Amino acid sequence: MSKFLITGGTKLNGVIKVSGSKNSALPLLAASLLGDSPSVFTNVPVIKDVEVMGRLIEKLGAKVEGLGTGTLKINPRSLSSYELDPALTERIRGSVILAAPLIARFGKAIITPPGGDQIGERLLDTHFSMMQKFGVKVKKENGKYLLSWDKKKEGNIFLEEASVTATEMALMLGSNTKGDIVLEDVASEPHVVDLADYLNKSGMKIKGAGTNTVRISKGKLLKGVSHRVIPDHIEGATLAIAAAITGGKVIIKDVVYAHYKIILNYLSQMGVSYKFAGKDAIQILPSKLVAKRRKFQTRPWPGFPTDLMSPFIVLATQTKGTVLCHDWMYEWRVFFVDDLISMGANIFIADPHRVIVTGPTKLNAEKVFCKDIRAGISIILAALVAEGVSTIDNVEMVERGYERIEERFKNLGAKIKRVDHDE
Repeated sequence: MSKFLITGGTKLNGVIKVSGSKNSALPLLAASLLGDSPSVFTNVPVIKDVEVMGRLIEKLGAKVEGLGTGTLKINPRSLSSYELDPALTERIRGSVILAAPLIARFGKAIITPPGGDQIGERLLDTHFSMMQKFGVKVKKENGKYLLSWDKKKEGNIFLEEASVTATEMALMLGSNTKGDIVLEDVASEPHVVDLADYLNKSGMKIKGAGTNTVRISKGKLLKGVSHRVIPDHIEGATLAIAAAITGGKVIIKDVVYAHYKIILNYLSQMGVSYKFAGKDAIQILPSKLVAKRRKFQTRPWPGFPTDLMSPFIVLATQTKGTVLCHDWMYEWRVFFVDDLISMGANIFIADPHRVIVTGPTKLNAEKVFCKDIRAGISIILAALVAEGVSTIDNVEMVERGYERIEERFKNLGAKIKRVDHDE
């Protein structure tokens, strides 16, 4: 494992560009297997999860070019296998989404339970329920799921919850049905819309993406196209929090304003000052952090994203006032606050979903371990304001979702050093 050594207390200043969206890139790469010709993706984040997804696709027989760069070319013509590599599957939660294009192409797929962050149960029941409504049969045998699609169903399909991954898989399955499909109670996140945009360019006819009801009409045979991955609003908001808690002045570029409505609302309710800087940038200004409301909670889009609750809790530790932070979705999401408490934060854990934070509190350097992607980046944020030198172990976990985070924070003035395990 590698680690970061972070000396806190430096104000971040400068300009930083948001990376491509991790949550968008993974389903886009999977969807490229539906076409009959190569797709080229630009603005792809150079992160571990994308690398693993690329390797999974290579193991299935497709050709992948450009791994480790921001531009990937995927040629599905040589796709030859419908079974996911178990070792790679265990490294990434998003691997399950590959089941959808494999079923669409082969009529069957074999998957093992995916790995990734351990922040809650995150069961596959919602995904299987959706697929069964399309007519997919699910059988578990020797620790693997055997999926087959012999008799296809069309018509109205109602998702039992607005799951992002289930929605994305449903859009892909819709590429291989004969009749029209109406999907109800679907997710409406920006990365779902990005996937629908790509599929429409490829030849599908999808209407309603971004709402809770989507209509799919049978289009022509899908072809490969060029597509730019949307910028990551989760990362953009995390950078905004980093600037605010350090008292810095940072311009965040490549921002889609429509993706930041609830985010900017929540940040302003914590006293974060900002202004728009041109058509696609936000400038975070030195702010007097004071909580203007008492309760903040996640909810499905366009509500506050669950992936931002951990960084938001760090913001609350540096904000005057007492606030309740509630993440209803994942029952282990907030448990990382034990590390913040060890650094001096005044946090009461009410239950697995809720914490009460009173600030501002002085944080002290500590040696901590990155438990998951969002908890890991949050501990890094805390270290940026802590007094002394913090040691952050297992930073590979953070690098699964954040591109060159050490280098980019350094460019803003942060005192951060990476130490690899061989040192």
